[in-house]
Amino acid sequence: MSQLEVFVGIDLGSTTTKAVVLNGNGELIGRGITNSRSNYDVACAIARQEAFVATRFNLTQAALSAHPELAARVDRLLPPLSRSFRLQQHRDQLERLRQALVEVAGSGRYRVYGSDIIAVVNVIVDAMSVRASKHFSALSTRKSDFFRDLAAADYMQLADQHAAPNGVTFDVLASLFDAAILPVENSASEALFETHIAPALDRVLDRSTDLTPVAASIRGVIEQVRTMCLHEVFTVGTGYGRQRLPFPKEQIRSEILCHGLGAHAMFPATRTVLDIGGQDTKAIQVDADGIVTSFQMNDRCAAGCGRYLGYIADEMNLGLHELGPLAQQSKCQVKINSTCTVFAGAELRERLSLGQRREDILAGLHRAIILRAMSLLARSGGVSDEFTFTGGVARNPAAVEALTTLIRENYGERRLNISADSIYTGALGAALFALRASPC
Repeated sequence: MSQLEVFVGIDLGSTTTKAVVLNGNGELIGRGITNSRSNYDVACAIARQEAFVATRFNLTQAALSAHPELAARVDRLLPPLSRSFRLQQHRDQLERLRQALVEVAGSGRYRVYGSDIIAVVNVIVDAMSVRASKHFSALSTRKSDFFRDLAAADYMQLADQHAAPNGVTFDVLASLFDAAILPVENSASEALFETHIAPALDRVLDRSTDLTPVAASIRGVIEQVRTMCLHEVFTVGTGYGRQRLPFPKEQIRSEILCHGLGAHAMFPATRTVLDIGGQDTKAIQVDADGIVTSFQMNDRCAAGCGRYLGYIADEMNLGLHELGPLAQQSKCQVKINSTCTVFAGAELRERLSLGQRREDILAGLHRAIILRAMSLLARSGGVSDEFTFTGGVARNPAAVEALTTLIRENYGERRLNISADSIYTGALGAALFALRASPC
C-alpha cells in the first residue's frame, strides 16, 4: 500500500468551517467546507472529511492523466464520477435521515400518530431519493452543496404535499425534521471515499459504453487511490472558534497570521489584506514573506460582517447570494445610518415603508459595510499595492464594487486581488504553518 504524507489546516469560522490539505511540497491537493456548528469537533471532522475526499479525487485525476491509456478520457470520466459519488453520498445521508425520522416518530408526542406518520415519512424520503438524481445531474444548478439545505428544501415541499389537515399535519412533519436532521448532519465517516467510490464508478461505467474497453484500467487506478494511505503528519487550526478546536495549544495559530500567510501564498505580491468573514473584519499588513507587520480587527459584534448581511437577507426574504446582484441594480443609493445588526431590521422596515426601493437600500448597506472596513484599513496602515480581499463577503459583487470605488477615491489605483477560493485563505495559511511545524 502506497503512502502520502499530508499537512492539514482547519479554519473554524463563525459561519463555515474550512479545511485544506497540502502535500510535502506545499501544493494544495484538497479542500473541504461545511457549516459551523455548536459542536466544533463535528464541524472540524466533517470539513476534514470533505477535504480528504477532494484530495483523493485530485489524486485520481493526476493518476488518470499520467496513464497512457486513460489520459485522453479524464474529462469524460471525472465529472460524471464526481457527480455519481455525490449522489451516492447524498442518498446514504437520506437513508440515515429516514432512520432518524422513524426513530423520532416512534417517541414522545409523535407516538399518537402511530404507523401513519412513519408511512408518510417513508413516502417523503423515497421521493427525496428520486429527486436527488436531478440535484446531481450534469445540468444541475444547486443553490447549496450542504446536505441540510438540499434535504430541508425537498422535505418541506414534499411534506406540504403529503400532510393531512386532520391527521399528520405539515407542522408535525416540519418539527419532526428539525428533531431528526441534527444527528444526520453531525455525522462524519472516516472512510467516505473508500466506501462510496466503487458503486459510484459502477454507475458511471454502466452508462458509458465508450469507457468499456478501458474499464479494467480505470478500476485499477481507482483502487490504487482508494487504498492509498494519507498520513496526516501535522495539523494546525485557526479561525474565530480556534480556542474550541480539538487540537493541542501548540497546533493553534492566530487567524491574523493565517490569513496573512494564506493571502501571500495566493498572491505573493500582496501587502494589504482585508478579510470580512461571518463575525469579524480584519485589516492586515504583510511584508514580502507574508509576515504580519500590523493589523486592526473589529470583533466586538457582527456589524458590517457576513452575519449582518445574512440578517438583512432574512428580513427581505432573500437568499444571501441574491443581495449583491440586487444591490448592483440600484439607481439612487440610500445613505444608511447604522450597520448594527440590532437596529438593522427597524431601519430597513422604516425605509421600505417610505417607499424606498430594495435595490437602493441594499446598495447603501453595502457601501456602509465597506466604509467600516475602510476605517480599519486606515488604522492598520492604509492600502498598499497589491491589495487582497478575502472571506465570504469577497464573493459579494456589490461589496467588491463598493470596495473598489472607495479604494480608488482614497488611495488611487491599486491592484485588487480576489480569488474564487478566498474563503479558504485562513485554512491555507494554517496548512502552511502545519508544513513548517512538521517534525519531519
